[in-house]
Amino acid sequence: MEYRQLGRTGLQVSPLVLGTMNFGPRTSEADSHAIMDAAHEAGLNFFDTANRYGSPHGQTEEILGRWFAQGGGRRERTVLATKLYGQMGDWPNEGKLSALNIRRAADASLQRLQTDYIDLYQMHHVDRDTPWDEIWEAMSVLRQQGKILYVGSSNFAGWHMATAQGAAEAAGVVGLVSEQSLYNLMSRWVELEVLPAAEHHGLGVIPWSPLSGGLLGGVLAKQRDGVEGRGTANTDGIEKNREVLTAYEALCDDLGEKPADVALAWLLTRPAVTAPIIGPRTPQQLQDSLRVPEIELDDATLERLDELFPAPFPRGSKPAPEAYAW
Repeated sequence: MEYRQLGRTGLQVSPLVLGTMNFGPRTSEADSHAIMDAAHEAGLNFFDTANRYGSPHGQTEEILGRWFAQGGGRRERTVLATKLYGQMGDWPNEGKLSALNIRRAADASLQRLQTDYIDLYQMHHVDRDTPWDEIWEAMSVLRQQGKILYVGSSNFAGWHMATAQGAAEAAGVVGLVSEQSLYNLMSRWVELEVLPAAEHHGLGVIPWSPLSGGLLGGVLAKQRDGVEGRGTANTDGIEKNREVLTAYEALCDDLGEKPADVALAWLLTRPAVTAPIIGPRTPQQLQDSLRVPEIELDDATLERLDELFPAPFPRGSKPAPEAYAW
C-alpha cells in the first residue's frame, strides 16, 4: 500500500478511505467489524464517519467505538475522521457550528467512538450564521485539549474555503487541511473552483459518492444480470444517462477493468485529490476495491473519459475564471 500525504500535512493516509455510512442501517455490526478488520489487513488506515450516521443518529460511531474497544491496535492504526453540523436533537444549539455545539458534539462523538481524540474533525457543511473567529477559537480549544488533531471541511464552496483559511491565518492557527466534496465522473462541478482553491491552500480533497450513487458501478450489466442494488433502483438516472453509461461500460470492458474500479482510479489522477471514499456494504465489496490504486489509466483512456463525461461548464475542464471569462 502506497500512502499519500493528506494535503499539506505530514499525515500519511491510504489512497482509499473506508466510508462507514452503511454501518448500522445497511450493514450489521458483525459485518461492519469484519469489514474494518479486513481494511486494516489490506493496509487501509483512513476511516470516515459522522455523528449523524446511523439510525438513531450516532449509531455508526458507536459501532466503530465497540470495534476500537476490542484493542489489538485498532485505534492506533486508524486515522479517524468524523463530522459535525447536522441537528442531533430537537433543542437549539444541537447542530451547526456554534462554539457551544462544537464543544458538545466533539465530546459526544469521543464518547460514542470510545477514544480520547479524533484525527480529522470535519465540518459537514458551511455555517452561514457563525463567524469564523468563533469557529476557529472553538476548534483551537479542542486542539489544545488534545481532543482533535486536524480540521477539515465538507461540502464547502471554493470561496468558503478561502474565507476560512484567511480567518485561520489571522488567528494564527493551521486552518483547514482537507475538503470532502461530491466528485465523480458524472459530477465534476468542483473542478470549477473547489479543486483550484484546495490546491492553492494545500487541502487534500476527499471525494464522496465516487460512483454517483452506483450509476458508475456497472449498473447496466447489473440490470441485465438481475442484480439489485442502489444503482439499479435509480431507473430515472439510468434512462437519462443510458447512452453514455453504455459507452462507459464498453470502455471498461475493453480495458478489462470493472466500471467501479475505473471510476475510482480516475479520481486518483485528479489534482488535489488524496483519496476517494468507498462505502462497502459487505467484506467482498471491500475486497473488490482494493486493487484500485494499482490501476493506471493511460492518456488515451483519460481523454476518452473526458469525452464521455465532460466538465459541466464551458471551455472543457479549465477552472475559473477562464471557464466563464477570457
